[in-house]
Amino acid sequence: MPQADCQLERTAFGELVWTSPQGQRVPGVVPVRAFPIQAPQEGISLVDPEGHEVVWYAHIDAIPEPARTLVEEELARREFMPVIQRIAAVSGFSTPCTWTVDTDRGRTEFVLRGDEDIRRIGSAQALLIADAHGIHYLVPDQLALDAQSKRVLDRFL
Repeated sequence: MPQADCQLERTAFGELVWTSPQGQRVPGVVPVRAFPIQAPQEGISLVDPEGHEVVWYAHIDAIPEPARTLVEEELARREFMPVIQRIAAVSGFSTPCTWTVDTDRGRTEFVLRGDEDIRRIGSAQALLIADAHGIHYLVPDQLALDAQSKRVLDRFL
């Protein structure tokens, strides 16, 4: 139940503290997206350190400022998911293999452990690729990639 008189602040230690309209303070809250890939602006929840929901917002725009800025900053810090724009090279077509990719954050390399680390999400064209270190890379639309990148993906899908 989002309310305009609720407050969210960041402590000197970087911890978010939510304060209810009745003055109850909940330290260590964490923003969580209900649908981080398919609908990232919808369904934002603040949960306490035990994972219990403190407050729910149907849309990020429902969070009043300056709390919205704090939530967006925290989500950006926690949700590191580079977007693959091009697959430059792969070391081989059997796994594990090293992929060299161009992302929205620059060129990088990662190790793909197995074909099962490439998952279709949402629409059939979106992919989520997990590397050996647990970092997830997003391909929002595999059909929008260049021909070489599509050929590489076809070998693994």
